[in-house]
Amino acid sequence: MKTTNNKSGMIGTAVVLVILLAACIAVDMTLPSFHIAVTVIKKATVYALVAVSMNLLNGFTGLFSLGQAGFMLLGAYSYAILTIPVAKRAGVYQYFDGGWVQFSLPEAFSGVLGDTVGSVIGMLLALLVGGVLAALVAYLIGLPVLRLKSDYLAIATLGFAEILRAFFQWDKLGPLTNGSNLLKSYPTFSHATPYVILAGLMIAVIVLLINSTYGRAFKAIRDDEVAAEAMGINLAHHKRLAFIISSFFAGIGGGMMAMYMGTIASLPFKSSLTYEILLIVVIGGIGSVSGSVIGTFLYVACSEWWLRFLDRETFIGSFKVPLLRSGFRMVVFSVVIMIIVLFFSKGIMGEKELSWKGIGGLFQKRKKAAPAAEKED
Repeated sequence: MKTTNNKSGMIGTAVVLVILLAACIAVDMTLPSFHIAVTVIKKATVYALVAVSMNLLNGFTGLFSLGQAGFMLLGAYSYAILTIPVAKRAGVYQYFDGGWVQFSLPEAFSGVLGDTVGSVIGMLLALLVGGVLAALVAYLIGLPVLRLKSDYLAIATLGFAEILRAFFQWDKLGPLTNGSNLLKSYPTFSHATPYVILAGLMIAVIVLLINSTYGRAFKAIRDDEVAAEAMGINLAHHKRLAFIISSFFAGIGGGMMAMYMGTIASLPFKSSLTYEILLIVVIGGIGSVSGSVIGTFLYVACSEWWLRFLDRETFIGSFKVPLLRSGFRMVVFSVVIMIIVLFFSKGIMGEKELSWKGIGGLFQKRKKAAPAAEKED
């Protein structure tokens, strides 16, 4: 009976998420690519994937890691380095004699499969390489780091991310990373639909993993390590596996972020990016995939779009509306986040998932409440 409920809940969650993705695609198809709504969808899909990958580790396995920005950096640089057209490398790597890498995956596949199909295949392969590189580094880092627990693990992974960011700015590595200079001129998607489809597929894979035997083992480790070990679960193996998988998807998210930004450098991948993703996870609900997705779209929409009017000076006749000025948006946004955290201590969704059953229950409660109110009258 419990298995049937889990399957129906997973199907319901999948259907709801598909509807949300379809709505994003419809908005993208209706509006021009430069519209703020399309920009919000692009950024939100990237952040949603990284937030869900972080939730897999922090929320479902119970490992407090803060290295997400470092793995995103690996994915972003891998994508950019492997996709810059050969003809433009001399201009991009002007201080490093054109760089070490003298090929482009989209161009290589375009010669075989045609311009459009070949370019897309090359771009997707570059994303995959970034994810695999992040997973490989996570495996190596995880061997010593995953022996630590709680805050010590968080400090160690945070330190790793900062060291990696400084390493990528090293001039000796400049022919590969371009040092502290921008990587640019690589191919991107102008519309939001490819971002939505990519992030949706990646999140679907994570959902399937969470509902598999591995996912149940992760949750058992989160709830009680001693009991999990007594049941025969290999703690070291499953912790390492969760860390590697989370890093893989963070690497892909980093590559998608490079697409979204159009130019890339190590500066945006500071610890503040990890804190931003962690905040989204907390707002949505630690241990809820749909909570991370909903929290991401609300966070990005509020910070990038809905509260923008608060940064503009406004006059009513000759009267200047007080407080409305540049920077006031973030003040209001911070207050909103504080209110959410205070009144929703477990996040918007808690550990629950969005499903048809839950939505249907809300409507049934309203229908039952209406006749009761009529009787009282």
